[in-house]
Amino acid sequence: MKPAIKKAGKVVVRGTVRGGRAVGRGAVRGGKAVARLWLVFAVLVVWELVTRLLQDTDFPPPTTIVDRMYELWFAGPPSRLFLTDDAIGHILPSLGRMFSGWVLAALVGVVAGVMLGRSRAATDYVDALFEFGRAIPPPLLLPLFVVLFQAGGPTQLATIVFGVIWPVLLNSIDGARAVDRTYTETATVFGLSRAQRLRVVIIPAASPKIFAGLRLSLSLALILMVISELFGGTDGIGYQLLQAQRGFDTPAVWATIALLGVLGYVVNSLFVLAEHRLLGWHRHATRNV
Repeated sequence: MKPAIKKAGKVVVRGTVRGGRAVGRGAVRGGKAVARLWLVFAVLVVWELVTRLLQDTDFPPPTTIVDRMYELWFAGPPSRLFLTDDAIGHILPSLGRMFSGWVLAALVGVVAGVMLGRSRAATDYVDALFEFGRAIPPPLLLPLFVVLFQAGGPTQLATIVFGVIWPVLLNSIDGARAVDRTYTETATVFGLSRAQRLRVVIIPAASPKIFAGLRLSLSLALILMVISELFGGTDGIGYQLLQAQRGFDTPAVWATIALLGVLGYVVNSLFVLAEHRLLGWHRHATRNV
């Protein structure tokens, strides 16, 4: 009976310690989140006070910007999730173009990057072309894309894909090239086929660098989405920004800029959350090394 009681006591003690550690980590994370929120709040308060003191129409206070954002996009009926006609007609098409271009570039970049990364000779042949292509600013190719695809959705999609594909492609090449040779040789000894080695060994080992390229390309997709809509667009957030500038609607200009910042933060946060879920095994592996 006594060993059983002692063993049970140990289990209880261990559980208490682990529970205390979990609570401690949660408290630390909560404290950091509150600290970040306080910093944002402090910046907004200073911004509000300074802009109201200056009374400059080119720099409206945050409250005016938020009111304009509400009027433009979030004053709709509950049946449409409070989205206005402008939100449905501009924000949704922009997000559709951004994610379509990003997904297409991600698919092509990852597949081509992994294939090239496993072949040093093939990479050497195309390296000069890649360096030439990545050095060209995508907005400079907008007139060429207009000639090739006509103004509209195809031109905007081509601009996003061309600018977004390089981080994904180059990071995928580096990730596939950096796979430890021991892993591939072990897979060969166990009789894995080329497809199995690619699925079980190469892609998981290269995934941290692949995800780094995907995260960088996501922010670029948002930027290029706006730029492409400024050039010959008929809808979208960039088009609405251009119309606000032409109409000297300063609060609407700042509201659009604030909306882009919020969208960038939300999209990046969702991607980081997905990355942590999918690459949790990698973090645990590096901690145990």
